[in-house]
Amino acid sequence: MASADVPAALALDPVDVPARAASPGRKAVISREDIVVAALRLVGPHRSVSSLSLREVAREAGIAPNSFYRQFRDMDELAVALIDRAGSSLRQIIGDARQRAAVDRSVVRGSVEAFMEQLQRDDKLLHILLREGSVGSDAFKQAVDRQLTYFEEELRHDLVRLAQANGTGLFEAGLTAKAITRLVFTMGATAMDLPRSEQGRLAEELILMVRMIVAGTQTMAAMAPEQVAR
Repeated sequence: MASADVPAALALDPVDVPARAASPGRKAVISREDIVVAALRLVGPHRSVSSLSLREVAREAGIAPNSFYRQFRDMDELAVALIDRAGSSLRQIIGDARQRAAVDRSVVRGSVEAFMEQLQRDDKLLHILLREGSVGSDAFKQAVDRQLTYFEEELRHDLVRLAQANGTGLFEAGLTAKAITRLVFTMGATAMDLPRSEQGRLAEELILMVRMIVAGTQTMAAMAPEQVAR
């Protein structure tokens, strides 16, 4: 998991460029981080990573297009780096919310509200995760799916921990975590295109849906094997 939290594609790797080679208005020294930050400035609710051009990102970063290749092989590698960063950032936020909720309020409500709060802040990293899984290239979709798998694994551990602490059953923890994660991200993609006034209603619906999944897995855990198989 550690390697997933700090993707190699995001490691800072400054490259010195001779000052005489830099034209006016362009940086003499550029790093992977500079390019990532420049790309983040360009994306938004209605602009996906897949729509960015290399020249556009280079111009935003203040570098010559050829300098881009000192840090990334191509735009696909940059896009995957952005997706990895988005996943790592959101997992930290949601993980913190689940830990707080375990102490003072509903884990389901706390997690969903944390997710929706990031969406309402126009979090560009979250927009990347929600957009690229449906409109990006195969490489982008695979990167998003990898991040969702990380979410599912962390949620699975939390579900097992909470079931043990509360003495409740849990049927197929991995599938339960997958159902919840995929539901939240699907609904999040819908919420992203809704007016903010309607996002609260969708959040309440999402909380209820997740609780239905949790109630279902607890009920199935209490059933006899032959009943589950029907």
